[in-house]
Amino acid sequence: MINKSFQEINEIYDLEIEKIVETIKKQKSKKVLLQFPDAMKRYADVIANELERKANCSCFIWFESCFGACDTPLGVEKFGIDLTVPFGHSEWKF
Repeated sequence: MINKSFQEINEIYDLEIEKIVETIKKQKSKKVLLQFPDAMKRYADVIANELERKANCSCFIWFESCFGACDTPLGVEKFGIDLTVPFGHSEWKF
């Protein structure tokens, strides 16, 4: 188990959570899929909880392999996913 707070994780990765919250609210997304590179997956639940609290949405975590932002999961719409948010080590414009 990882014992880091959201604030500690955000200091390491600069998650730009406020931009993500703004996008979720603007698009009125209720089901949000979060995609992480392997090194960040250990923090996925902490990040998901923070987003759920701030954006009033349900977050789902994609735990299959991720080889970058262009490696998006296919077919998630059938589960009612409104928005996919890819996290990574580089800035991503969405």
